Amino acid sequence: MKILKITLTFILFSIINVAVAQKTYFPRNDYHIGADLSFLKQAEDMGVEFKENGEVKAGMDIFTDHGYNWIRLRLFHTPSAWTGQWGTLPNDLEYTIEMAKQAKSRGMKFLLNYHYSDTWADPGKQYIPKAWEKMNHDQLVQAIFDYTLETMNAFREAGVYPDMVQVGNEITNGMLWPDGKLPENWDNFIELLRAGINGVYASCTADLPSPKIMIHIEKGGDKNATKYFFDKIFAADIPFDVIGQSYYPWWHGSLLDLRENMHFMATTYKKDIILVEVAYNMEPAEYRDSNGPFPETPEGQLEFMQAVHEIVINTPDNRGKGIYWWEPATRRNGARTYFDREGNVQPVITAFDKYSRK
Repeated sequence: MKILKITLTFILFSIINVAVAQKTYFPRNDYHIGADLSFLKQAEDMGVEFKENGEVKAGMDIFTDHGYNWIRLRLFHTPSAWTGQWGTLPNDLEYTIEMAKQAKSRGMKFLLNYHYSDTWADPGKQYIPKAWEKMNHDQLVQAIFDYTLETMNAFREAGVYPDMVQVGNEITNGMLWPDGKLPENWDNFIELLRAGINGVYASCTADLPSPKIMIHIEKGGDKNATKYFFDKIFAADIPFDVIGQSYYPWWHGSLLDLRENMHFMATTYKKDIILVEVAYNMEPAEYRDSNGPFPETPEGQLEFMQAVHEIVINTPDNRGKGIYWWEPATRRNGARTYFDREGNVQPVITAFDKYSRK
């Protein structure tokens, strides 16, 4: 009976939202100049100072001052239940709501990234939350629906209802392993994915329409893998609005590979496309023993962003809708951030100035 309840609810809300989606579109001024700032609050709480031209500023202000109009925030189920090499991660519901409030108060829009795990979920791992570990498949389907609905309602009640939601993170190999692991368990995976989307739809109200739904994989420069995955998604008649892709050139192909795949996705699936994770290094890291497409320097980081942006905005039929840099502001001084080891923002922050400034 529980599965029947989910199915009937899904049908109702999918019908409503398909009808809404057919009447909506992305305005041309709604290009996503985005950043995943999921660690920003933690960094500042720990005393990290972010600077521009030697002046200490609120980290989020540095981004909005340069045209950033979207924030991406990940949500873990119960991060306190998992302690790994990074320690306890901060990205629970309370923390994420507070980050969303900071972003919304600055006029930014909000992309919510469900990991459906207590820790990182990606192509190499999709751990079931510890609270769900003893559940069978039917119980997991119910749990993912209930959890999604409950947390979406919490964002709405806090006044920070997401503008877009990605149901799962880099889910090329499925989610909630082993139950929804791919390629072994496509039927299970489709039911889990549908239940998550259904939970988003069930949270909307008459005066607050459903957010756009994104399905996110990590095959930015791989047309064949993209085709395999999304052909399955379309065959299952999964309702969604936006294709999300990750693109890191040392993993996901050349800029020509990215261009080919953007063209393929736009002309084949007729969906909007966002590169929801992009990054390059400001110092030698991935190309210590080989030549990368750009120097791993602050200037090369900027050149990389500009080149990727040109590919996205030239996607056929105006289907390329934006770029998010992955984790540009953290307490860890990694090479992919926007800030050097003294906290000074690097030239990459200016990549969109000529597009966003009047």
